[in-house]
Parts: sequence; C-alpha cells; structure tokens
Amino acid sequence: MTRTAIYPGTFDPVTRGHIDICNRGLKMFDHIVIGVADSLAKEPFFDIDERQNMLESVFANNDRISVRRFSGLLIDFARDCNAEVIIRGLRAISDFEYEVQLAGMNRSLAREIETVFLTAAQRFAFVSSSLVREIAKLDGDVSEFLHPEVLQRLTDKIRNSR
Repeated sequence: MTRTAIYPGTFDPVTRGHIDICNRGLKMFDHIVIGVADSLAKEPFFDIDERQNMLESVFANNDRISVRRFSGLLIDFARDCNAEVIIRGLRAISDFEYEVQLAGMNRSLAREIETVFLTAAQRFAFVSSSLVREIAKLDGDVSEFLHPEVLQRLTDKIRNSR
C-alpha cells in the first residue's frame, strides 16, 4: 500500500528549506503531493501558475513527488489526494503555536488525517519565502536559499516589475 502525504503551502517562491522538508518527508512516505495554495489573501508575488511551474521544475526528476494546486479546505484537498498525512514544516517555536492550532482544527474536521511536523534543517531555520523576496528586491544575494532555476525566475520577475 502506498502511503501518501501532502505538503501544502504558498511556496512564493519555493526555497531550499521547502525542498529539504520534501526530501526528508520521502524517508517516511512513498509519495508526496505538494499542494500549491491559491491563497489570494496572502497576495502572492508569483501567480499560482508560476509557483506550480517552479515546483514542477525543481522536482522534475523525482517521480515520488507531484505538484497540484488547490483552494478551499486543506482536508478536502487531502482527501482528494488520498493522503493520510499532512506535512508541516516548523522553522521556529513561533511557528509551533499556529501550526498546532491548524492541526487541531484539521483533526476535528477529518480524524482520519494526521499532521506530521518536520523541523527545518538548522541552515534553513531562518529562511522564509517573504524574507528571500524582500532581500532579493533590495538586490541582496539569496542564491544559497534558492534552487538555481527559482533564483533566475525571481531575478527576472523583480527586474521586469521595476
């Protein structure tokens, strides 16, 4: 039996921290569906097509990872993917309280779906997509935090938005 997990987020853009969580999740699960949230409330820098394309490019050589977009309730998406588990990454203790609230709510809505927390690798514990975007917009070097293709797309988008 295949154990499927979903890893949801906005991935605006996908960072090496996100990639690390996915790769480590593959040690526990047979298949991971990366759920790209169509979260207009967050006003993403990249549209959903761009975010999905970046993730598909980053994981193009890994047939155990697929990328799908979603909107609406996370648990509905999890059920649609036949996922038993939601993977959530934690960078700092400040993430924990919010993530526990989400996990509790998801559990009350779908008892059959568990949430697993993976802590960020030490070298990525301070990295967030929003910080990476902010530094890049100010012409800072974010190359160590992004896959080369993602870095190029971010650089191009910033250049074209000026």
